[in-house]
Amino acid sequence: MEKIDSLDRQILEIISQNARIPFKDVAAECGVSRAAIHQRVQRLIDLGVIIGSGYHVNPKSLGYRTCTYVGIKLEKGSMYKAVVNELKKIPEIVECHFTTGAYTMLTKVYSRDNEHLMDILNSRIQEIPGVTATETMISLEQSIKKEIPIQTGK
Repeated sequence: MEKIDSLDRQILEIISQNARIPFKDVAAECGVSRAAIHQRVQRLIDLGVIIGSGYHVNPKSLGYRTCTYVGIKLEKGSMYKAVVNELKKIPEIVECHFTTGAYTMLTKVYSRDNEHLMDILNSRIQEIPGVTATETMISLEQSIKKEIPIQTGK
């Protein structure tokens, strides 16, 4: 990977706090031209440093009041890809990780309520061939959500 310099880090710090900030404002804060910011951001996208953009939708505003982490145990770790393909078909699953430790996989699931969650678990996740067990942890509150620090790790 190409080196990320101090200007790149400054740009990342600014846009990670507000992805909707106009490039002219980023340019003014960094002391460079708007074209320079545009070129730098495009380069960071091309390098895979910036991996997405868009809006974050509050699940509660859509009626999904329960956030749950579900640990999934598989019959064999080699079944992971097939199980992931089935999990992708469940729209309430917003994250899936292949993990070490007690579970083969850890998923983040949003549901409208406990009855909806029970349906997702019993009728969908636990019915996938290869899934041997699940453990559910309901999130009571999200206390921290942030991006990885930009200025450290130079």
